[in-house]
Amino acid sequence: MAYSAHRAKSFKLSSDPYFIEKVRDIVGLYLSPPTNALVLCVDEKSQCQALERTQPVLLMGLSYVEGVTHDYIRHDTTTLFAALNAATGEIIAQCKPKHRHLEFISFLTTSIRPCRHGWMCT
Repeated sequence: MAYSAHRAKSFKLSSDPYFIEKVRDIVGLYLSPPTNALVLCVDEKSQCQALERTQPVLLMGLSYVEGVTHDYIRHDTTTLFAALNAATGEIIAQCKPKHRHLEFISFLTTSIRPCRHGWMCT
């Protein structure tokens, strides 16, 4: 699936003087990945709301569609860490209660482990 800049509503190019070199490095990993290398695309989403519906989902019937209530019970927020293995398409994800560097390092160390040929996903 290719990115189509002409379909985007707007986008902004970086003013970083090393932007082109950084893009080439990243795209180069996709086009010709190193042998026996683990390439992960990692991202995080902070302050995800943990919501719980007050009523169970009303299952779809013969004359109506599935229904959910509009009211919910709000719980605390959580942080979602996720990594995509560029070679296999495998997604690794963990939720953590806080959004600090300690949680990010914990995610990385529990998601990947050393193996005989380098690193691999756990």
